[in-house]
Amino acid sequence: MAKTSYVDIISELEPTYFAGLRPGDRYTFSRVVKKNIFISRKSKKGISAKSLLPEISVAWANLTQNQKDLWALCGGVSNLNGWRFFVQDYCARKVNGLSVPGTPIYEAQCWVGKMHIEAPADELKIVQLHPHFYYIYRKITGTKSMYAPVLINEAISMPFQFRFTYKSDLESVGAGSFAKAYIEFWYSYQGRNLTHELEINIDLQSDWAQWTNAIEELKTIIVGYKIVIHLYKVRGDLWFDNVKAIHSGQNWVRDWTCKDINQGFTRNYYQIPKHWTAEIAPEGSLFESVYLDL
Repeated sequence: MAKTSYVDIISELEPTYFAGLRPGDRYTFSRVVKKNIFISRKSKKGISAKSLLPEISVAWANLTQNQKDLWALCGGVSNLNGWRFFVQDYCARKVNGLSVPGTPIYEAQCWVGKMHIEAPADELKIVQLHPHFYYIYRKITGTKSMYAPVLINEAISMPFQFRFTYKSDLESVGAGSFAKAYIEFWYSYQGRNLTHELEINIDLQSDWAQWTNAIEELKTIIVGYKIVIHLYKVRGDLWFDNVKAIHSGQNWVRDWTCKDINQGFTRNYYQIPKHWTAEIAPEGSLFESVYLDL
C-alpha cells in the first residue's frame, strides 16, 4: 500500500478528488478513505426495513392533539419539539423491551442519571468540576458525526441559580445519614482560601420533584465551583435529571439531560473532563444513565 505524508491537489481536480474520497481519522492515524456514494437497492431496502420511523410515524399519527401537546411541553424542557422527543422516547423504550408508546412527564425526559448503593457500601459521592477554563465535547455544525474539543472560559457571575430534579427510594442505615446535592464555590478572601455551599436536601423517599436554590451575591472573586451529589449512610436508588447551574444567562452543566453521566474521554479527547467523576465510590455503589419507565 502506498503511503504519503502530503498531497497537493490542483484546483481543477479538487471536485473529482473529494467526490470519491473523504478524510478518515483526523488525529492519530490521519488517512484518506473511500466515500460510499452509491447504495444498492438491496442495501436501501435493508436499511428501510430496520428503521423504526415508519412505525413511529403511525404511532404519532394515532395520538390525540392533547397528547401531542403534552409531548411538546415535556420535550421543550430538553430543547426538543414534540415529534423529536416522541421518537427519542419510543426508540429507548423499544431498546429496553418496554411497551410503546410511553407517557411523558414534565420533570424528567427519557434518559436519567441513576445512583445505586447496596451492601457493603453506604456512601456515594460524585462531582462535576467547573474551573475557570476547561474543555468540552461539541458537535461540529453541518456534520453528521464529527466532534471537536472546545475550550470554555466560564467567568462566574452572580446571581447564581441551582436546579435539581430527582426521584428517590433510599433508606437510612446509620446515624447522621443524609442525601443532598449542592454547589461548592471556591474563592479567596483576605488571603484565605474559602468555600461556600448552595445546597438542596434530598428526601429519602420522593416521587419526581424539582427543587431550586439560589444565591444573589458573594462578595469576592470566585475561582471556580463543583456540583456535588452526595449520599451518606443510606442505601437504595436515586434518579435525577435536568441538572442546572445557571449564571450569566445560561446553564453551564455538562450533560444536563443525563444521556451518559459516566462518559469518559480518551485518546484525542483526553483533555476533556468526565461529565461526572466519583470522589467516593466503594464496592457496592455505581452511577450511570438509564432509561426509567416513568
